[in-house]
Amino acid sequence: MLARLLSRPVSIERQLQTMRRDWDQRARQNAWHFVATGKSEWTAEQFFASGERAVADYILGDLTNICQGKAAGDMRVLEIGCGAGRVTRALARLFGEVHAVDISEEMLERARLSLAGIHNVHLYRNNGMDLGVVPAIPFDFAFSIIVFQHIPSREVIASYLREVHRLLRAGALFKLQVRGNTSDSSAPDDTWVGVALSEDDATALAFECGFEPRYSTGAGTPDFWLWFFKAG
Repeated sequence: MLARLLSRPVSIERQLQTMRRDWDQRARQNAWHFVATGKSEWTAEQFFASGERAVADYILGDLTNICQGKAAGDMRVLEIGCGAGRVTRALARLFGEVHAVDISEEMLERARLSLAGIHNVHLYRNNGMDLGVVPAIPFDFAFSIIVFQHIPSREVIASYLREVHRLLRAGALFKLQVRGNTSDSSAPDDTWVGVALSEDDATALAFECGFEPRYSTGAGTPDFWLWFFKAG
């Protein structure tokens, strides 16, 4: 871990510090709103129901690609950017074991409170770039929603992809949503409007990080979904 810290460029380290500071501040201000901006004020029932809808929309209709013949209850899954646990709770109702990371300790404090008593969930604060805090055990599926669209650099996204690849079993899927509206500009340290990826960018990143980019939807929009399968 120390070698990873020492090897990061100063610009990347500054971005990670900014990401952590901004998301801690957002969590203190109004965590549920910044996780899901559809409402400024959520009740707990509404907030976690929106996580159930996300799983219904993006996972339940895609179980052939996700499970690949395996029972969901036997699967170990990885969530990148769990925030306050909105989707994590729904994932835990479906899958056997859920490991989830977030850069913000403030967000994770809220997730721990909301998910207390759910024993198949494991939460970790990571550095916003790698997954060294996650046990090096094989995962059957990885998922990320409304997270990568806020990341301010391609380098950080590529690091996450390499780390997810490291942890997934061969052939497993990483399904993720990124920002695809490349016509919009973003600042290098903007942790809200992050870097956008074109179809060519996404394909290049997939191959660069050892994935097969099999499907995509929503290119050119903020809701650009990618199906990256671990080669091998």
